[in-house]
Amino acid sequence: MDFELSESQKEIRAAVTALCARFGNEYWHRCDSQNAYPEEFVKTLSEAGWLAALIPQEYGGAGLGMIEASLILEEINRSGGNAVACHAQMYTMASILKHGSAEQKRKYLPRIASGELRLQSFGITEPDAGSETPRIKTFARREGDHYVVNGQKIFTSRFQNSDMLLLLTRTTPFEDVRKKTDGMSLFLVDLKAAGSAIKAVPIATMVNHTTNQLFIDDLVLPREALVGEEGKGFSYLLSSLNAERILVGSQSVGDGRWFVEYATKYSKERRVFDRPIGMNQGVQFPIAKAHVAVEAASLMRFKAAALFDAGKPCGAEANMTKYLASEAAWEAGEAAMNALGGYGFAKEYHVERKWREARLYRTAPIANNLILSFVGEHLLGMPRSY
Repeated sequence: MDFELSESQKEIRAAVTALCARFGNEYWHRCDSQNAYPEEFVKTLSEAGWLAALIPQEYGGAGLGMIEASLILEEINRSGGNAVACHAQMYTMASILKHGSAEQKRKYLPRIASGELRLQSFGITEPDAGSETPRIKTFARREGDHYVVNGQKIFTSRFQNSDMLLLLTRTTPFEDVRKKTDGMSLFLVDLKAAGSAIKAVPIATMVNHTTNQLFIDDLVLPREALVGEEGKGFSYLLSSLNAERILVGSQSVGDGRWFVEYATKYSKERRVFDRPIGMNQGVQFPIAKAHVAVEAASLMRFKAAALFDAGKPCGAEANMTKYLASEAAWEAGEAAMNALGGYGFAKEYHVERKWREARLYRTAPIANNLILSFVGEHLLGMPRSY
């Protein structure tokens, strides 16, 4: 097995690193403190073509694979940035590319690739359903050649910064389906056309995530907005969820490496009792242990991405990537916070911002305990735990 990156992959990593160098820690501190969307960064990233990595060349994209996409997002976070501002535009591609109609691809993909349109919002979670997705209540009722949608979504991010929304609804009530994951449908929503039918109420959170609760009232969608076949939306969703877990895991790998590199440099330079604090095993060992965990998570990420690119089942590997990487990043963040001591809480050192951002991925897009439940039941054959 060859674990070396190809020359083109190394060039991608170097190019993204160079782009990110134009947006240093102060830029991200300013966005965080003002709770502002990193408009300039996303625009620059789009113009460079990196957000179109997974879009085929025939539609104006780069035609790259999941491995390359994962490297792009990893480098953004490793450089001190926060790829959460735009990562949805990558993982939503899986549903559209695999299940979207020829007309949807022709109409939207070139404009998304050029940056003219932003597809950075995904409406799945609901207040009452939580992680039990089949229990969603948002309903799309078929009326002739269109659908009328009513319901609510919560923790829907980047709504205000998107032109398109990928929306999961029920088209058959939960109580009327034989299999609980049946009867859900996926729609590609033009937010400008939606107008006032969707009302977004921002949710204040501990990280700059621009997340919202959505209230959907009599949203009229043309038949052409349906992705694939009616009632099969959950199976289509899995394509994007596997991509999301791999890409989020890659961001966590980037966070973990940022923490390890920052803490290592600090522990070499910071002197207490006439010696660098990195000489103390209480400082050195947690950083070293975090580094080991990040490297292991990175390898699982590459395995999952390679399987994804080969069109092979990768649900287990994608979930384990997200789990390992988010836990490794948090471990690295804790090591960095402890190494810096009181300075870790000072915003000018930027560690506390990255620490808050890294914590998110132990909970979202899926709680790590649910991943352990998946592994226990589906990989190890243990009794269902919930």
